[in-house]
Amino acid sequence: MRHATTTKSEFSLTAHSRSAAAKEHEPRAERTGEAGFALSGDWVAAHGEAVSAAIEGMAGQITGNKQVEVDLAGLTRFDTLGALMLSQAKAQWENGGTTVSLVNQREEQAILLREVGRRQTEPPRQVHKSRFVDMLEDVGGVMVESGRDILTGVSFLGEVLTATGRLALHPRRFRGTAVVNQLEQIAFKGVPIITLISFLVGAIIAQQGIFQLQRFGATSFVVDLVGILVLRELGVLLTAIMVAGRSGSAFTAEIGSMKMREEIDAIRVMGLDPIEVLIVPRLLALVIGLPLLTFLASMSALFGAMVVAWIYGGITPDVFLDRLREGIALNTFFVGLIKAPFMALVIGVIACIEGMAVQGSAESLGRRVTSSVVKAIFMVIVMDGVFAIFFAAIDY
Repeated sequence: MRHATTTKSEFSLTAHSRSAAAKEHEPRAERTGEAGFALSGDWVAAHGEAVSAAIEGMAGQITGNKQVEVDLAGLTRFDTLGALMLSQAKAQWENGGTTVSLVNQREEQAILLREVGRRQTEPPRQVHKSRFVDMLEDVGGVMVESGRDILTGVSFLGEVLTATGRLALHPRRFRGTAVVNQLEQIAFKGVPIITLISFLVGAIIAQQGIFQLQRFGATSFVVDLVGILVLRELGVLLTAIMVAGRSGSAFTAEIGSMKMREEIDAIRVMGLDPIEVLIVPRLLALVIGLPLLTFLASMSALFGAMVVAWIYGGITPDVFLDRLREGIALNTFFVGLIKAPFMALVIGVIACIEGMAVQGSAESLGRRVTSSVVKAIFMVIVMDGVFAIFFAAIDY
């Protein structure tokens, strides 16, 4: 019993000594005279609230004083937070017309206060860059991003070719139903809008061509104009752009939605390759469907041109077809069809890459869909220019 009482007394003494030590190190600001304060305790980050309360207490007592003296001799610890809060309070009081003097500073305290004050008054560095430098930075960023996209595309195309090789070695793994379903979405359901737009474009080109050629008495040459322009360039280019906007965006949205819902991870968990399951059927359907749509678009554009030539130029359908047969070589027709599979592959690869890059937000999905369409249309136009140079070089 006596031992328990002794232990309890010792515990009470220990707790009392700890409480006394804590109060001894508590930040304080005691009034000394009419215009003076003596700081004591630990003015450190660990006692931030107490430091703030001490400064507020000082602020309430210096009102009306023109000069205040703050003694730092009693400070036991002093860190950056304490120096910052004291420096800010000093600046605020001096702005109000009170002169504040900090006395009995130790060397390390003076250095810390001076450095904190300098950092507060030092204006932020402003880097002035010329517009030319900004333009160079923007161009450099675009070039770096383009290079990264090219490397990503080549890597992705390698994965697709590898997956296609595996499917060729193991035909049972090939998903023919998925290819047919995608072909229906790309080609069959895209026929109405593509043929309609191609018809209108062919009619507009023929109308404008007739109005210009009539001045020279060369109305019949509108057939050559429309035939070469549609079969060689415009048919495949117009179709590829519409497919990029229609099917390319759909690919990105579908794959991106699956990525957001972690369905692609689920496919991997089941031991399946997402490239084989999702990508290859879409690319194959696109490579098959775009040439077919190109053929239909070219025929529709020629039909629209023939109707307008009959109405505005007096060129009958028989004369139009005879002139088309005589003036247009067969290789002109093949040029457009040769371009189509390559453009389809580029559209599909870009759309699938952007879909696989979608993160877990709707904003990311929308941004990737937009990027997919823009990049695909840009690359289609670039490829058309490259093919034009190539065919001109080989005189085809």
